Amino acid sequence: MTLLDHEPDSAATVLVVRALEPLVRAEARAEAPAAGLDPADLEQGVWLRLLERPDAAGPPADPARWVRDTVRAEARRGRRTARRERPYAGTEPAAGPAACPERAALGAAERRALRAAVARLPGHCPRLLEALLAPSDPTYREIAGELGMSQGSLGPIRSRCLGCLRRMLAAEVVAPSVRGKER
Repeated sequence: MTLLDHEPDSAATVLVVRALEPLVRAEARAEAPAAGLDPADLEQGVWLRLLERPDAAGPPADPARWVRDTVRAEARRGRRTARRERPYAGTEPAAGPAACPERAALGAAERRALRAAVARLPGHCPRLLEALLAPSDPTYREIAGELGMSQGSLGPIRSRCLGCLRRMLAAEVVAPSVRGKER
């Protein structure tokens, strides 16, 4: 059901809606992700505000500005509502695909492969990158103290180590074959 279905007797409203529809849709799609809203819900709220205007028979004086301001106001209203609303106990959604056993196994395999590659790096790199990957998330000051290095040298060394790791892993990854083309 659309806005036009609710107001079939008002030709002026139909004209205003048709004129503003592309602009409202574009603005709603632009603002909705940042507000955590569905663009269609945001768009519907804007149409409702249009019908609630005291002078709803005609278009707003500055349609582009009115649409932009109204979409932003509806997005703010949606963010406020989302902050205040809490689901009832027991109605939380079930664990998503990130919690499935296959993803957990793949993640564990990737972490093992990364740690094995880090262990093959030269010099200070394995100790430094292991410290950076530590689950306790130590600060640069803590890492520098643990490794006996100056805090200022950690960034450049980390950069060189990551470059070396990147080159080593790129050499291990097989380039995909080109299908359907003969050489």
